[in-house]
Amino acid sequence: MTVSISLLLMAAVALTAAVAGPRVLTRASWPEREPVLALWVWQCLVATVLLCCLTSLVLSASAVFHTVRAHVFAPAPAAVTEAYDLAAAPPWTTALTLLLAGGAAWTTAMLARELVEARRRGNLRRAHLRERAPELPAGLPAARGPLLVLEDEYPDAWWMPGSRPQLVVTTGALQRLTTQQLDAIRAHELGHARAHHDWLLHLSQALAGGFPGIPVFSHFRDQTHRLVELSADDTASRRCGHLTTALALIELNQHRGVLSCAVPAYR
Repeated sequence: MTVSISLLLMAAVALTAAVAGPRVLTRASWPEREPVLALWVWQCLVATVLLCCLTSLVLSASAVFHTVRAHVFAPAPAAVTEAYDLAAAPPWTTALTLLLAGGAAWTTAMLARELVEARRRGNLRRAHLRERAPELPAGLPAARGPLLVLEDEYPDAWWMPGSRPQLVVTTGALQRLTTQQLDAIRAHELGHARAHHDWLLHLSQALAGGFPGIPVFSHFRDQTHRLVELSADDTASRRCGHLTTALALIELNQHRGVLSCAVPAYR
């Protein structure tokens, strides 16, 4: 009966984390003040759910399949295997194993799909940038360096991740922003790059898209999109000042008709 109790315990922990955790975090006000910590809490919450599912899969598969049991419990003393009483697993363990295995396979497929789509979108954006970027004079190297300026009256700036990451800035942004504000935007985008926010966004999108009926994953995706911006704003604010960062974000977002919700709060 030990294996039954272990599986039920894993299910209880996963259910508590999946249901109670998002409710507490979405209603709290401190994540806006501490977005970096909030991101870590969300990642730990999702990791807890996934780890419980993975542990349940390994344990149930060990109870159903002798080959899996031999590999998983090979380093453990015989007393440990006897304590789990895997041979006396309940009949529903087989169905649970197949369900969890299907979930693991589906999760892997969703992650792979998201990575493939992200790479395809990145290639399309780079091809579009190559078309819009001005031609370099003869004799200069083909690499454009970490900064790429585009001729466009539309003020915008973003970080292009990849093997050769670049900060892309339009001439409209250069005309609107001061030198200090440009430094704040650069610090903002570097904050995204150094924290690898793009990978976190891919993960949250894959989980939410693969399991739309599970609230913890949809909340994780929505909160991640918001918190990564707040986190990057905090990075820029610490380096360039709250007022400079706020004004830079306003200049880049006021033409969209709304102000960025990620404008850092004064402290």
